[in-house]
Amino acid sequence: MIITKTPFRMSFFGGGTDMENYFRENGGAVLSTTFDKYCYVSVRHLPRFFDYSTELSYSRTERVTSIEDIQHPLIRNAMKMLDMHEIRLTYEADLPARSGLGTSSSFAVGMLNAFYALKGKYADKKRLADEAIHLERVLCAESGGWQDQIAASYGGFNRINFDADGYERFAIYPV
Repeated sequence: MIITKTPFRMSFFGGGTDMENYFRENGGAVLSTTFDKYCYVSVRHLPRFFDYSTELSYSRTERVTSIEDIQHPLIRNAMKMLDMHEIRLTYEADLPARSGLGTSSSFAVGMLNAFYALKGKYADKKRLADEAIHLERVLCAESGGWQDQIAASYGGFNRINFDADGYERFAIYPV
């Protein structure tokens, strides 16, 4: 069983400048921190003696035999993206969803981290941030910026700079 603990973030300055259509043209910078409230994702292989192949527990419980039947778009797309099958995933958090503190992005980062670990692979901070951005903004077509995924991946109190190329690991400055 893999359990990840991913922090939530609080933004102080620059919100909106992390939106891709803005920073590609104008650049941007945000000042944000993570703090002592977290989301927890546990994932394990599901034993084959059930009549379903995947069990998901978040604010709902889903038991499905096909990834296509998963209702939660973030989980469905992450499982497709990393070719995950026959798992049990549980999500818990210290704060409720839609609190404005990057909860969905922390979930995305924590889930991807757990999936990689279950496969016996290591994903560094940059890869987790990049793939969480891709998962939320492209695969799930959710609107929003990039700071939440970066903050959840890197942790700490940081200034994150954006330019026409996006961001690089060297554009994250601990404060």
